[in-house]
Amino acid sequence: MAEGFPDIFYGEHLIDNTCMQLVMNPFQYDTLLLENLYGDIVSDLCAGLVGGSALCPAANLGAECAIFEAVHGSAPDIAGKDVANPPRYCNRPCSCSAISTNPLRQTGCRRPWKRFYAERKTLTRDVGGLAGTSQFADAVLAAMA
Repeated sequence: MAEGFPDIFYGEHLIDNTCMQLVMNPFQYDTLLLENLYGDIVSDLCAGLVGGSALCPAANLGAECAIFEAVHGSAPDIAGKDVANPPRYCNRPCSCSAISTNPLRQTGCRRPWKRFYAERKTLTRDVGGLAGTSQFADAVLAAMA
């Protein structure tokens, strides 16, 4: 596959070395294409580097559709408890909950969701706030109106 894209650097690395390189100099990477097990290892490592898995969306991109979710999928243990962070548990592109950067890039939507993290007024508990899922989503919807 790489031969068809000569302008894109292709390299293979041991997963242990890749993880060490990500910790020491993450800026050397633009995109990593990994199989399931290695993707799981790297996503856990990178989540730790940026503040936890609450801040890490995942994207499964196909030719005709895309699915967005938390790095490790759903969280049935907190379903219906109003404690989920919507960007983390999103799987519906461009809905009120789909406010992580990946769905926005994929669908072309632009919403001021980053402001909520900067202002720290309506954050969910997993990122240091006191708001529930519905409060967070309501605040985002109000800002979009």
